[in-house]
Amino acid sequence: MTASPYLVPAASVVWEQEIKKSRFIAFLAHTPDAEAAKAFIERLRDEYPGAGHHCSAFIAGAPNDSQALGFSDDGEPSGTAGKPMLAVLQGSGIGEVTAVVVRYFGGIKLGTGGLVRAYGSSVNGALAELTTVEKVIEGRLALSADYSDVALLDNLLSQSGARWAQVDYGAVVSGVLQVDIRLLDNLIRQIKDRTQGRVIARPLTD
Repeated sequence: MTASPYLVPAASVVWEQEIKKSRFIAFLAHTPDAEAAKAFIERLRDEYPGAGHHCSAFIAGAPNDSQALGFSDDGEPSGTAGKPMLAVLQGSGIGEVTAVVVRYFGGIKLGTGGLVRAYGSSVNGALAELTTVEKVIEGRLALSADYSDVALLDNLLSQSGARWAQVDYGAVVSGVLQVDIRLLDNLIRQIKDRTQGRVIARPLTD
């Protein structure tokens, strides 16, 4: 059972450029799911009602999750805004991110190639200023132990960075642990070896 951590935005970014009198204002934000992405897009539509276009692209999950993608040209010629914006986001290797480019038309048409470059470069400009943090993918582990093994178990959990998501102190100590999924298999093996199999630990899958 393996999964790689990935980068997500640490804070929102606003970046602006002017091309042939048109203003392109690029916004980037951390949006952990599609609902958050759509809410961010709608908020900017409300905040900038006078703009001609509110083009967008999002990755609502891990960077390589093809099921979590979305984009919109919002009235620009098909393929000139949302798709190039999404291509830039995908090239960044960042997940859980939404880009919105608000355009105020300046009276000079840019042509399809000019629009593709304008929207792509707007997202690139914002990405250059974006700070990121690593999102660790966690796995869950169901565990049951006698009280005599709790001290040894606590030591193992501390070393692995595991933490209780829920715990019940009844006849035995039982509950669910969360741990970096890359460490999950090794933690199960250590628990089994160090307690001679007395502690029951098994991975949970949603």
